[in-house]
Amino acid sequence: MVRGTEAQRLRWSGKTAGRRCAFPGRAAWRLPSRLRECPALKLTMVSLHALLVSTGTVALAEIGDKTQLLALLLAARFRKTWPIAFGILAATLVNHALSAWFGAELAQWLSPEVLRWLVAGSFLAVALWTLKPDKLEDADKLPAYGPFLTTTVAFFLAEIGDKTQLATVLLATKYVPLWQVIVGTTLGMLIANLPVVWLGSSFADRLPLQLARSVAAAVFLALAIWVAWHGIG
Repeated sequence: MVRGTEAQRLRWSGKTAGRRCAFPGRAAWRLPSRLRECPALKLTMVSLHALLVSTGTVALAEIGDKTQLLALLLAARFRKTWPIAFGILAATLVNHALSAWFGAELAQWLSPEVLRWLVAGSFLAVALWTLKPDKLEDADKLPAYGPFLTTTVAFFLAEIGDKTQLATVLLATKYVPLWQVIVGTTLGMLIANLPVVWLGSSFADRLPLQLARSVAAAVFLALAIWVAWHGIG
């Protein structure tokens, strides 16, 4: 069994501790029929699955979230789209990298059974939380910096304790490689927020918020049921 720092390295990279798979004399188009015999290729598929699940889950959860409302407010105040976009990217990368790291560490600290029910219960709580419309509080207390620094600081602080941050922690306990969870959740935030930054309130007003909240809640509920039934891994 792989333990300690080696286990953490493998979780970040998504690599296995076994032998590489080789298919001598096989044409590339014939490889899919051998996936059952190749743990490394199976892990590649899992890592792609982690990226897609992380992106879709966070993008849905972010619609109507307070950080999306913050993006709209920043776009209206500064009217400089690129500094705001890069500020969202920077804040999300740092916040979600720390969140994913914590989730991965949590998976190492807790026993599989305890982690299973903790994560399942947390996914269920996020599903219920998602159904509640968000409000942006203290909108008039934004930091008095330029658009990039203001966006970076405000977004990082607003994301602390938010449901998308909690979703990142939970996704990191379940999926590998960890960097793809970080990239996926960051992409999800950008997919939800950048159209608001560029198109403003005309776009935000047309978002089907109730439908998006319902779909996101259904996704989190499905994840809760999956973890409760199958466990972590």
